[in-house]
Amino acid sequence: MTWIHRFAAAAAAAAALAVAVPAGAASPTLVETPMYEQDVTAGKLPPVAQRVPQDPSVVDLAAEKKEPGKPGGEIAWMAGRARDVRIMNTYSYARLVAYGPDFQLHPDILQSIDVDGEKVFTLHLRPGHKWSDGQPFTSDDFRYFWEDVSQDKELMPYGPDTRLLVDGEQPKVEFPDAVTVRYSWSKPNPDFLPAIAGATPLYIFAPAHYLKQFHKKYTDAAALDALVKATGARNWVALYNQRSKLIDSANPDLPELEPWVNTTKAPSERFVFVRNPYYHRVDSQGRQLPYLDRVIVNVVEGSLIPAKTGTGEADLQARGLRFDNISFLKAGEQAGGYKVRLWPTALGSEVALYPNLNCNDPDWRALNRDVRFRRALSLGVDRDEINQTVFFGQARPSQNTVLPQSPYYDEALATEWARFDLDKANALLDEIGLTKRDGDGIRLMPNGKRLEIVVESAGERSLEADVLQLVRESWAKMGVALHTAQSQRDVFLQRIFAGDTVMSVWQGWDNGLITPTTGPSQLAPVDQNWLQYPKWGQFVQTGGGAGEKPDLDFGETLMALYAEWRGTTDAARRDAIMREMVKIQADEVTSIGTVQGVLQPVVVKTRLHNVPEKGIFSWDPGAHFGVYRPDTFWVDPS
Repeated sequence: MTWIHRFAAAAAAAAALAVAVPAGAASPTLVETPMYEQDVTAGKLPPVAQRVPQDPSVVDLAAEKKEPGKPGGEIAWMAGRARDVRIMNTYSYARLVAYGPDFQLHPDILQSIDVDGEKVFTLHLRPGHKWSDGQPFTSDDFRYFWEDVSQDKELMPYGPDTRLLVDGEQPKVEFPDAVTVRYSWSKPNPDFLPAIAGATPLYIFAPAHYLKQFHKKYTDAAALDALVKATGARNWVALYNQRSKLIDSANPDLPELEPWVNTTKAPSERFVFVRNPYYHRVDSQGRQLPYLDRVIVNVVEGSLIPAKTGTGEADLQARGLRFDNISFLKAGEQAGGYKVRLWPTALGSEVALYPNLNCNDPDWRALNRDVRFRRALSLGVDRDEINQTVFFGQARPSQNTVLPQSPYYDEALATEWARFDLDKANALLDEIGLTKRDGDGIRLMPNGKRLEIVVESAGERSLEADVLQLVRESWAKMGVALHTAQSQRDVFLQRIFAGDTVMSVWQGWDNGLITPTTGPSQLAPVDQNWLQYPKWGQFVQTGGGAGEKPDLDFGETLMALYAEWRGTTDAARRDAIMREMVKIQADEVTSIGTVQGVLQPVVVKTRLHNVPEKGIFSWDPGAHFGVYRPDTFWVDPS
């Protein structure tokens, strides 16, 4: 069994999460962190025994085949834009429950959790756990978020996050004592634990002691209005949202539970994250984690990241690096003092095209919604040529679907409508009625306009342009013209969400290693970020307040299956539902994939220890580096 197959097997085993998830090993004798010794002696900071929880999370280094680390030092990585500093909270990956290196769910911030029939989840906090500013982390932080944020119609006009709803039912949330929180529903909510363990997690808590100063319920109206005016915010809601986002790392004053806390206000080209003195994890020798004192995030032009990495300017870098950088990066290993590790990605497709079924233009909307059109476009993609030309034959031609390591992989589905067949593609286009052509051989739409598809891109990956060029050439052979348009990512997404985009290009499914634990949310139109039907996702996420209700048969079927999967605890039925949803996605060609299994270069400085030689570059589950616990990475003393 290969390491990647072990990943799939371990993730599948996580489905059997027991009624009680056990707490960690007994706490070792604690050792003071060198960085804090002077402050502890001077009385500026409590000793380590008073900073960590009474029952800290103990990382078994031996079990993870890691070396005990040496505290201190710093590393740097690069981001292509200032907003990408938020990835630090993904890489850091402190969660209530989290996927471990075995890709099974374990308590992390929580001491333990009791699960009863996937309906009742009793969360047990670690006594003595504190926020990064030293204030207690208790059930009041959960109560505040549930009662004063999720239920506030100004802060959350559409109500609580849809991941907290089961058939529209909100959870019953109880707070028996300072270290216990209970979420319960009348029906199973199998998405709850994966959601709070996500790379971009479902937050169900917030630092109440800090955020109350920005909430109208707890602050004098005149004082809050003055603060709003002083900060230039539109209103108190805008101010609150600016100051409260735990995932963004944008507010240096916001208390965190992550291993490192941002100390730099934007705008900046250099963000400094400093270790959290109250972090809840320790190693098996009693040293409080993280080992590293600081992590520096340098903001540089995205196109320069490969070159700068190749000259040794990053200690740990994957973001901004591509498959086509591998040869260049390998050549610079010795001079740059680093090693290049190659981790396969878990993407359903490295590059995928997304016909927007919700686009506003009525003519394009009709074509995109015709499955014959989508199938024809897919048949017109020469994936073997893409693999050989762009990926040097190292990838696997495929639709945008699960990987062979997933228990739901079906080779027939992976290749269905994915073999290069111009004759069949042309026949489908003729069948639709697109038989007329202009003098250039380009087909004409029913409205008389040329069949010219504008594929919109965020322009962040040059390989997308390489792939699209090959698609352009093969589509031209069947009378379809392809043009591209680039815009900054936020604009790119907003155009898609608004229905202004006919077709877009992005990566495929974030997680092609779907298991019984991860669930079928990727397979149903439940999120506006699913670019083939964003307005359907908006409808679900806003409880019908925005977007469009799924109105094609396959969309309605996917939603019904998704609801059934969530409503049953029968493993066999869930398995059958997952397989049916994978099949529908393939048959309907809701997206047009290209290749899978592309290798991601991960550059690691030789002085940096405990980064796995072999890993998988997976967003969720995995959080890229997060599942491998960067708080255990350490550097040789300088």
